[in-house]
Amino acid sequence: MSAPQPSAKAFVPFVSVETMMRLVHHIGIETMLVELAGAIEADFRRWDVFDKTPRIASHSNDGVIELMPTSDGEIYAFKYVNGHPKNMAQGLQTVTAFGLLAQVSTGYPLLLTEMTLLTALRTAATSAMAARHLAPKGVTTMAMIGNGAQAEFQALAMKAFLGIKVVRLYDIDPQATEKTRRNLTGSGLELITCNTAQAAIEGAGIITTCTADKQYATILTDNMVGAGVHINAIGGDCPGKTELHKDILLRADTFVEYSPQTRIEGEIQQMAEDYPVTELWQVVSGAMPGRRDQNQITLFDSVGFAIEDFSALRYVHQKLSGTGFSQDLDIIADPDDPRDLFGMLQRAK
Repeated sequence: MSAPQPSAKAFVPFVSVETMMRLVHHIGIETMLVELAGAIEADFRRWDVFDKTPRIASHSNDGVIELMPTSDGEIYAFKYVNGHPKNMAQGLQTVTAFGLLAQVSTGYPLLLTEMTLLTALRTAATSAMAARHLAPKGVTTMAMIGNGAQAEFQALAMKAFLGIKVVRLYDIDPQATEKTRRNLTGSGLELITCNTAQAAIEGAGIITTCTADKQYATILTDNMVGAGVHINAIGGDCPGKTELHKDILLRADTFVEYSPQTRIEGEIQQMAEDYPVTELWQVVSGAMPGRRDQNQITLFDSVGFAIEDFSALRYVHQKLSGTGFSQDLDIIADPDDPRDLFGMLQRAK
């Protein structure tokens, strides 16, 4: 007896790393960053419809493995992601990820995809979207402190979405800075290599910190931060890991994605529980002000939140139509009779 052939319902579109790269170049990196920022902003405007929970984290001495779920009542999404700073010494990625989109009404998956690249893109898009609401008007220079895997995405998102023209680069590892400078050559950005974090922030209206060490750190001290800047702090993303001296937070107006998660993982884990924050969706929706004046210090204490991954997964799912940038995986059992799963197995002998 021949094995039953799966129906179309058994197949789930899968986007591999290779096909994700092809999709990104098909769309255009900067175009995709701008469109992702728009998709994330649109979902932030309907914040109330989403399930919201801090990500489910499994911590170890080596790093963290996390699940990030959410749903808008019609579509469900989750991301698996890790953070292992020690991996780099072994030639491995610090962060890897994959994600799934599913139909709430049936529970059937709609999309399975790599999300290592997609997370870098959505993180940069979120940073740029936040900066549009929080950064000084007309800013053209940003500092990029920490020149690892996220740096180029951040720089290109700020260029495409805000019009940043100059990026001042610093990393404790000069090879990382050289890598970033090389990758961004020809992008239209003016790139300035700096020898210290202090030098990098000179003249910068946006300061992005993105370092990987899993520890309390002071990448920026209070005396380094002048009036009127926007700080995009994206490196602190788990308990015990920060980048900013707490005195900076005392001077800044701080904006977060989802405060119950950020108080555990973000820069504000250093502060008292009543430290005031504004959730970014409130600014996007117009319920709360973002930047009020040119002297205000704004801080986006970003740790990444599941709704951003939802937005990115749905965006990719929509963009796949008619492109061929996916393959069908037979991962859903689909017997002719839904009650006869065992019979389907037996017919495969």
